[in-house]
Amino acid sequence: MSRLGTALRLEITLQRRYRFLHAAVFSGVLWLALLLPMPADLRSAAEPYVIFGDLLIVGFFFVAGAVFFEKGERTLDAVVTTPLRFHEYLASKVILLTGLSVLLAVFLATVTHGVGYHLPLLTLGAALGTVLMLLLGFITVLPFQSVSDWFMPAVVPIAVFNLPVLGYSGLWETPWLHLVPTYGPLLFLGAAFDQTALTGWQIGYGVAYPLIFATGMWLLARRLFDRYLVAKTGGA
Repeated sequence: MSRLGTALRLEITLQRRYRFLHAAVFSGVLWLALLLPMPADLRSAAEPYVIFGDLLIVGFFFVAGAVFFEKGERTLDAVVTTPLRFHEYLASKVILLTGLSVLLAVFLATVTHGVGYHLPLLTLGAALGTVLMLLLGFITVLPFQSVSDWFMPAVVPIAVFNLPVLGYSGLWETPWLHLVPTYGPLLFLGAAFDQTALTGWQIGYGVAYPLIFATGMWLLARRLFDRYLVAKTGGA
């Protein structure tokens, strides 16, 4: 089995141990309890915001919680000293949690709308948004040793990555919000429920810009991982 396959198996085991998979199911049930009592038109309007919020939970908070657990159990120290490479370690988290987030988004949309939505747009928006939130959570958590130290500084990047909600809702319409990479995924989520009609440049922007931004975040994550974990454990 490849190292990535081994890392994925380990990640599934850890996520089950930390009960994050259970928490994801519970989160989906809570969102359904919020959405199902709504009238159909209001439910359609709320759906992109709900799924966007779920990306924040599964992406940002789950990966942050996983890293803190791994630090506490010294799992990361063991990872650093094994042949497992950084990109394989991080890719296992991104693949598993992105898949989980997309499944939750499809589950929520199907239960509340049947098949009355655009699956490719929903999948694309959920996947891109989750990857961005995952990398953001991973980057912000590395310098800190405890949740209490991390939580307040983490409020700022969370707030920035959620600013597109203001533009999408019409509360703050400015082109500057397009600099926030989560704007594109949010547009795809809206288009999945026929709330917006995407133009050609919006589709290109919505795919290319988040991917470019995510690449930069991945490189930054590697530098921070080396600085705060590899250097402290003496790993290569």
